[in-house]
Amino acid sequence: MVLRGIRFIPAERNINFIGMRWVAFVFSSLLMAASIFMLVGKGLNMGVDFTGGTVIEIRTPVIPNLEEMRVQLNGLGLGSVSIQEFGKPDDLLIRMSEQIAPEGWVSTDGKGYNSFSIVTVQSKINEIFKDGEVDYRRIEFVGPQVGSELKLKGLYAVLFSLIGIMTYIWFRFEWQFGVAAIVALAHDALATLGLFALTQMEFNLSTVAAILMIAGYSINDTVVVFDRIREDLRKYKKKPLSEVFNMSINQTLYRTLMTSMTTLLALISLYVFGGEVIRGFVDALIFGILVGTYSSIFVASPVLLTMNLNRGAVREEVSAKS
Repeated sequence: MVLRGIRFIPAERNINFIGMRWVAFVFSSLLMAASIFMLVGKGLNMGVDFTGGTVIEIRTPVIPNLEEMRVQLNGLGLGSVSIQEFGKPDDLLIRMSEQIAPEGWVSTDGKGYNSFSIVTVQSKINEIFKDGEVDYRRIEFVGPQVGSELKLKGLYAVLFSLIGIMTYIWFRFEWQFGVAAIVALAHDALATLGLFALTQMEFNLSTVAAILMIAGYSINDTVVVFDRIREDLRKYKKKPLSEVFNMSINQTLYRTLMTSMTTLLALISLYVFGGEVIRGFVDALIFGILVGTYSSIFVASPVLLTMNLNRGAVREEVSAKS
């Protein structure tokens, strides 16, 4: 007995994806314009990884009065101190810029000059919640110089990964395929950055890692579609390019959607059970998987179609490799 999996998509399908390319181009253009507008207007909410400073995560014994806490902590003379809920009303994330200890301050915990602001804030928090014990769940510090270096290295990581991917696609297929793939990857990365600018979620090193993972996932899906396009160009020499592209996208559609759905199931589990520490990372991946699946169908292949693809050269290259 042969058991067959349940197919949510008919085996024989001929959805006219290429016919919808102009609608997709308009939508993607609006999405890119909105992302750029948000990045320029609101900017990214850079985390301590990039700006430098101290982050203290605490769990309070009772639900605090945030306004009163802000007034008390900002009155310590440590500059601007921000407080926000971190998942639950009694989970708080406290951020403050780097502070230099006054002359004569001696560190008692081996953390150097940074320990002055940490000890000062801890003392005030313990005073506010003197009737219960405060759980200090995380204390992190990044110097401003290290933050600037991490910001630059994060940018280099994204740019070099995109260049490497384009080079691989260029040698694996033709230069038109490489350009189309980079357009789709830039679309995915810019849309994800626009989401973080819109929501003002913290942008940190884990978010950069998520963008790199999105690029890898998206290019994997795009390569599958491109490989089928190249194979069909060899098989159907008389068909118009638009028909060949449509056929190839439809043939790989089931694989594309099933891969995305199974990946999203794992990410949803992380979203529900992973906690607030990795929430930004998971949010970026979920959005990136959705926009990456869209771009592999409605951006990469239509962009390739609009370029001057040398159909004869593709057939000769495939035949030589075969």
